[in-house]
Amino acid sequence: MERIKQAIERARAERAEPITSATESTASKPAKLNTAARATPAPSDVVYHSTKTIPADPEHLRAHRVLTGASDEPSAVAYKVLRTKVLQSMRSNGWQTLAITGTRKGNGKTLTTINLGISLAHEVNQTVLLADLDLRQPRMASYLAAEELPGLSDYLLGRVELSEILFHPGFDRLVVLPGHEPLLNSSEALSSPKMTRLVEELKNRYQDRIILFDLPPLFAGDDVIAFAPNVDAILLVLEDGQTTRTDLKRAYELLDPKRIIGTILNKATPEKEGHESAYY
Repeated sequence: MERIKQAIERARAERAEPITSATESTASKPAKLNTAARATPAPSDVVYHSTKTIPADPEHLRAHRVLTGASDEPSAVAYKVLRTKVLQSMRSNGWQTLAITGTRKGNGKTLTTINLGISLAHEVNQTVLLADLDLRQPRMASYLAAEELPGLSDYLLGRVELSEILFHPGFDRLVVLPGHEPLLNSSEALSSPKMTRLVEELKNRYQDRIILFDLPPLFAGDDVIAFAPNVDAILLVLEDGQTTRTDLKRAYELLDPKRIIGTILNKATPEKEGHESAYY
């Protein structure tokens, strides 16, 4: 997975440890953020002019268990409940950014991030940005598009401008920042000045925007801890039958409990036959 060769000059100047990628050396000039007019349109009237649109294929979405629209299915209803609880907590605290992580690989945090984002975007009072910050194993784009897309790793390595990697998957009020290639020193990249500036730009561009950051599993390294100061709150995804009490206790020890907005029990099964239970 990690085919790292060389750090970019920009990151070398900012940190002692460079941001490195898996495919090629690069000495490209650092990308500049698009600081065009910041007038915020009404969320229900958002039209994407500069952000490219890559309409998601409904069959591809269904194959990857991504919500495709309004539905009364248990999973969709569960996400509506989650959406409402998240919105109430974030609005009451004036929060804009939410990091989503699981304790271990396979808990389902990426799909949870995507489906929560789509559900939030259906609520017309805000726009939503999904950002793939799992720089160890970026997978968000594969759930939404069949083609390989440039992403955050390319931006951090100075290969592209931010405007070249953001895309609109066809859901109203939803924009995606994909990840693309793995980075070896992912925690250094997540805590770098360039990443901090990027997060501030994403937050400040639209005041009505909610940003969901898909982060690596908490126990995979120090990535979540390194990036946590950049977010308002954290949502933990737990896997039924896999996440232990010890895992949960350790997660609360590693993170600031006051910033944990809540937990989700993922892949839960009905306790008895005939009981209609949501997947999430």
